[in-house]
Amino acid sequence: MVKRNKWVAGNWKMNLDYSSALELTNNLVANLPGLNGTSVTLCVPAVYLDALKSIVNKNGLIQLAAQNCHSEDKGAFTGEISAAMLKSMDINQVVLGHSERREYFNESNKFLSEKVFKVLSHGLTPIFCCGEPLSVREENKQNEFVTNQLEESIFHLSAEEVAKVVFAYEPIWAIGTGRTASAEQAQEMHAVIRHFFEQKYGAAVAEKLIILYGGSVNASNAATLFSMPDVDGGLVGGASLQANDFLQIISAAANS
Repeated sequence: MVKRNKWVAGNWKMNLDYSSALELTNNLVANLPGLNGTSVTLCVPAVYLDALKSIVNKNGLIQLAAQNCHSEDKGAFTGEISAAMLKSMDINQVVLGHSERREYFNESNKFLSEKVFKVLSHGLTPIFCCGEPLSVREENKQNEFVTNQLEESIFHLSAEEVAKVVFAYEPIWAIGTGRTASAEQAQEMHAVIRHFFEQKYGAAVAEKLIILYGGSVNASNAATLFSMPDVDGGLVGGASLQANDFLQIISAAANS
């Protein structure tokens, strides 16, 4: 079995004012535990990226990611940001396809396929999200739902390009609800995703893919979730807004 280092990404969503963002980032940088190869990313509102970059650069152990970007490099898309803009700021990661973007902004699998391609063309790392709503889970159709998302948004990529994507499985019914998929449920879906990629791209590619779990990860359940063989870390929501909680989650990943 391939040894994969863990990855923890904190998704702040549309939270924290400017001073709170600075305070939290300074706290994390000052108290970061030993990482043992674990990658740490803060997915922050775009208006904070430049200011926070100078803080995380103090030790170079935390990366910054945008929470979204457009599929075009430039144009009449008021309010949007592009992968080219992020690259010019030395921001090298971006979240794509989060369930909230899909639901509230009607982002289709096809549109996301264009975003993924554009982000990779600029040398950025996409953190690509997939996951099913409660109605699909209750019908036991989650495997088909998630693999369809991946097939329509990712399978146009080459094996070399797929290897540069970080994936995040986020059961929508467990996001911000306090309801978490069990470690066994998370492992089951992560294994399905990895096998799906193996069928398309081969075992050598699939075994190296980083697949994060995103769904009410917190300081109490992180160690158990991260102990699963196909769970390579977490995309953390609310708990990433509290320094002590997020530091505990990072520590859990580093020691798993």
